[in-house]
Amino acid sequence: MNIVTIIGARPQIIKASALSRAIKTSFKNSINEVLVHTGQHYDTNMSAVFFDELQIPAPQYNLNIGSASHGKQSAAMIAGIEEILQKEKPQAIVLYGDTNSTLAGAIAAAKIHIPVVHIEAGLRSFNKTMPEELNRIACDHCSTLLFSPTQSGYNNLVKEGFKTHNPAPYSINNPKIYHCGDVMYDNSMYFADVAEKKSEVLKKYHLQKDRFILTTIHRDNNTDVPERLNSLFASLLEIQQSSGMSLIFPLHPRTKKCMEQWLDKTLLHQIQSNTHFIFCEPLSFLDTVMLEKNCQMVITDSGGVQKEAFYFKKPCIILRPETEWVEIVACGAAILADADKEKIHSAYQLLSSKNNSFPSLFGDGKASEFICSEMLQHLS
Repeated sequence: MNIVTIIGARPQIIKASALSRAIKTSFKNSINEVLVHTGQHYDTNMSAVFFDELQIPAPQYNLNIGSASHGKQSAAMIAGIEEILQKEKPQAIVLYGDTNSTLAGAIAAAKIHIPVVHIEAGLRSFNKTMPEELNRIACDHCSTLLFSPTQSGYNNLVKEGFKTHNPAPYSINNPKIYHCGDVMYDNSMYFADVAEKKSEVLKKYHLQKDRFILTTIHRDNNTDVPERLNSLFASLLEIQQSSGMSLIFPLHPRTKKCMEQWLDKTLLHQIQSNTHFIFCEPLSFLDTVMLEKNCQMVITDSGGVQKEAFYFKKPCIILRPETEWVEIVACGAAILADADKEKIHSAYQLLSSKNNSFPSLFGDGKASEFICSEMLQHLS
């Protein structure tokens, strides 16, 4: 069976490694994977290093799209992906998550009648002002096989009209939906031991177990709105000063630029002169895993990082008004605080003072093997 896998953003590179590893170890004689990198994230720290570190085969194609407006970027991707699909003639295209690369792959494939396999199907924030929400909805409704990592994601698909017992053969008009577990849980468990042996990040930044907070901010509705960005950094400064914790902060390029542009100058000086704020370049996946395993807490607006915090039994403050990972909020392991200073501070007080619950929500670590088996059975 020939498949084309589309990746473009840092999280997709990591997610794809789980399926590539399953193919290499269990399906190498039955599945051939062609990897296409759209170039949506294109700097070395946010892309290239992951191929080496996660032992992912080099992409056979790189579209080198780079940054642009949503329309220009998506259009260029659709054209490039369509050309590759017409050349490779795969039995399926595999897409991850909710980026513009995901949307472009779904549209390009569906219009020339190549079955779409969507991994992380059914996730919903119910906020259609987020481009990610539009991307994931559109991709789901272009898909033939839809693999949801959570029960709530599966339930969302049912509410949108997907049937639970469609008979084979499956197609875009007769899709199959699954609750299969999370490929990122597969990855996190696999690479946790590797990170212990290879990562030097704790030593490099002089971090002690349970004495630091991992912080990430990258979403444009946080970085590009001066009032929200100032509220977030004022909240982080308050948490640092009241707790004495160090905050390690891998800086997304957009966040770094907007800090200098939008932050109040006094606040920016207080943060930059505070030795407990540790700013660094975007980290490798192994270093990120090591930080997630050893931190006291995670504060983030990233969907992936909030979920990885849960894997490693770390409480999380979510800097968004909603999340697609509703289960981790429902069980009390995470709190939605948006950019509200009072909510962020009270969330920290609550999460740092109680024993948090981390029930098994994301499968058995074998989601990738299950996905490969279902593709072979129904699409080859």
